[in-house]
Amino acid sequence: MRKFKYLSLLAIAGLTACSSIGTSALDTRQNAGPCPTVGALYDAGRIVKFAGDEELYDGITYTGEIIGVRLFCRYVDDEPLLAEVEIGFAFGKGPQATERRHTYDYYVAVTRRNRTILARETFSIDADFGNGNVVAASDLVGRIEIPRKDASISGGNFEVLIGFDLTEKQLDFNRQGKRFRLDAGQ
Repeated sequence: MRKFKYLSLLAIAGLTACSSIGTSALDTRQNAGPCPTVGALYDAGRIVKFAGDEELYDGITYTGEIIGVRLFCRYVDDEPLLAEVEIGFAFGKGPQATERRHTYDYYVAVTRRNRTILARETFSIDADFGNGNVVAASDLVGRIEIPRKDASISGGNFEVLIGFDLTEKQLDFNRQGKRFRLDAGQ
């Protein structure tokens, strides 16, 4: 489990879920309020890496997509909300890939609902393709602290947003709606 304090980010896309966490997996007490909204950013929810400058299928090295996120949180008196987020990924190895393993960087951020970034932290996840071209993985980021001034502040005032760390060119590729999926036709 990974730990960090006060994260943050930009704009939201779907794939959300939320529930309570406690001091143990058997803690089923009802939360005093809602968990923050959680989601993968549309513009940063996928990554396509090319061997060269041309955006052709034959030039793909690696791809990645955030396929699901779930947030668990716990209210304790007037303390900051404690949260953890579970992130599901799908990774692809393209025709120009040179290794069976690849590391992908992604971020988790906490924002106010008005998009003010409170904190942002980058993490890495390794994909081991073995002899295949497509693999699924998940990662758990724990001990996220959502800042509240007092017990009257709801988790509904915050968002936890996830995305891949992208270059400007990769971000532009996504914003134009372009995509390649290595599992297409399978």
